[in-house]
Amino acid sequence: MDLGLKDRVYVVTGATRGLGNAAARELVADGAKVVLTGRDEKRVAAAAAELGPNALGLAVENADPEAAARLIAAARDTFGAFDGILVSVGGPPAGFVSDNTDEQWQAAFESVFLGAVRLARAAAADLDEGGVIGFVLSGSVHEPIPGLTISNGLRPGLAGFAKSLADELGPRGIRVVGLLPSRIDTDRVRELDGMSADPEATRAANESRIPLRRYGTPEEFGRAAAFLLSPAASYLTGIMLPVDGGMRHGF
Repeated sequence: MDLGLKDRVYVVTGATRGLGNAAARELVADGAKVVLTGRDEKRVAAAAAELGPNALGLAVENADPEAAARLIAAARDTFGAFDGILVSVGGPPAGFVSDNTDEQWQAAFESVFLGAVRLARAAAADLDEGGVIGFVLSGSVHEPIPGLTISNGLRPGLAGFAKSLADELGPRGIRVVGLLPSRIDTDRVRELDGMSADPEATRAANESRIPLRRYGTPEEFGRAAAFLLSPAASYLTGIMLPVDGGMRHGF
C-alpha cells in the first residue's frame, strides 16, 4: 500500500530516541522528509545523520516559545514544504502525588502541555488543506498509570485540546490525530520497569495484561504513526489511536 508519503515534509519533535525517533524513521523509510528535534545538539545531529539526506536535525526544546516558528521555517527553507507535525516529548518525572514538586509540575506543563499547544497552534496557522497535526500521548489518556501522576494530569488535557483543534481545523481540510502508546519497549518504559523491586516480574505482570502477551516494538509504533500522518489516512481526524496490543479493554 502506497501511503503517499513521498516528498511530504514533516516536523517530528523529541525524535532523537524512543517513539519520536521511531516515527521519524518510518516516515523517512516511506519517502518523506523530516525535520527532527531534541534538546541535545550532538544527539540531534547523530539522529539526523543516521536517517540520511532526507532528515534535518535541530536542537530545540518544545518549551521554547520560538521553537515552532523556527522549525516550520527550517522545513520550508530546507525541503520546500511543510505538510505536518508530530509533537512528541519525553515523559515527565515519575512519582506519586506526594513525590512531585511544584517545580516539576511547572517544567512539565511548559514542555509537555504548553509547548505542544504552541507547536500545534503555529502549525495550524501555516498548514494548507491536507496538512496534519499529530500528538504522541499515552494510554493514561483513558486510564491513569500508577506512579506517573504528572503524566496522568497532563496527557488527558492535551487529548481534549487535540479534539477541540480537530473540530476547528476540519473545515479547512486539516486533520488532527493522537497516538496512545502503552507498553512499548523503549528506554523510558524499561526505566519505569526498573524502578520496581523486581523489573523482570513487573514486565511479566504487564505482559500478562496485554492480549498479545508482549510489549510493542518502537517500529510497530512508528508504522502506526506514519500511517496516521500520511495521506492514506485522509478521512481520519479527531481520533486517539491506542497502540497498546489491546491493553485497553474498553471500546
